[in-house]
Amino acid sequence: MITHTIGVVCQWIIDRIVYVLSLLRISPNMLTIVGLLINFYAAYLFAEDRFVAAGGVVIFAGLFDMLDGQVARLTNRVSAFGAFLDSVIDRYSDVVLFIGLLIYYARVRRFFYVVLVAIVMAGSVMVSYTRARAESLIPQCKVGFLERPERIVLIIIGALFNRMAAVLWVIAVLSNVTVFHRCLYTWKETLNSPKVS
Repeated sequence: MITHTIGVVCQWIIDRIVYVLSLLRISPNMLTIVGLLINFYAAYLFAEDRFVAAGGVVIFAGLFDMLDGQVARLTNRVSAFGAFLDSVIDRYSDVVLFIGLLIYYARVRRFFYVVLVAIVMAGSVMVSYTRARAESLIPQCKVGFLERPERIVLIIIGALFNRMAAVLWVIAVLSNVTVFHRCLYTWKETLNSPKVS
């Protein structure tokens, strides 16, 4: 009951924000880019060992990630390029956060975690790439657990509760398991399909 009420209140607030932004005729693509710039600031905070503040900023950036699509739909400005730009900016937003963590672990000379963050970064990018590449061959490839929303939630939890090391392990394992799952799924789906070079 309480969680439902919180959800309703949050959605009401988001709806009001979307409505105001639509009246101001703010471009959905501009909202997407602003979200990226906010994530750059979050990355800076990670690099400076201000993890709790970084977690709060990532939450704020996530708001823009939700708003751009809703504003586009409300103002009838949904476009193929907008969807493309949103996807590209999401990848940059992911990578820049991990770069902030890379800088932090390098500064404190935790070489193992520098390597771990690099593995996490590669796995996160490959989750998106395997889906995009698979869907050029088959209708859909949404299998696997660790999509971007789950990764962002985990990063926020790690930042706010000082559990980033554990979170990095979870993302490193599950993102690469998701990549393997998508490869296996695509292989099965293309077994009876024409060969594609």
